[in-house]
Amino acid sequence: MENENQQEILQKLGFYEHQLNQLRQQFQAVEEGVVELNSLSIGLGEIDVSEGEEILAPIGRGVFVKAKITSKELIVDVGNRTLVKKDIPETKKIIEEQISKLENLKKDLENNMEGIQEEVTNFLKDIPAPKE
Repeated sequence: MENENQQEILQKLGFYEHQLNQLRQQFQAVEEGVVELNSLSIGLGEIDVSEGEEILAPIGRGVFVKAKITSKELIVDVGNRTLVKKDIPETKKIIEEQISKLENLKKDLENNMEGIQEEVTNFLKDIPAPKE
């Protein structure tokens, strides 16, 4: 009977650990998204003052091409593969909104992790001491 109880405790702790690991991975992905969006916003600021200059433009997976900035007009994916023309301030506003949403998501994930950690603490408090 005690062996079954220990097995149940270990399963429950494994479940909590799995949940926390998933939340940590999600949190890390969201943090990376925020860093990427902040970097994008900085890059837009550089484009704003670089019209006519040559830059290295990423085309994917660490591959760049030399390009000349001929316009400050951007083509922005606003969702569902819908592309619209935006200027730099409008695009920065969209990026700021996305960062804000990600920051809120980070707070939610932090709250969820704290909640699970609290559950684990309470669960461990309720486990009876082993009989000798």
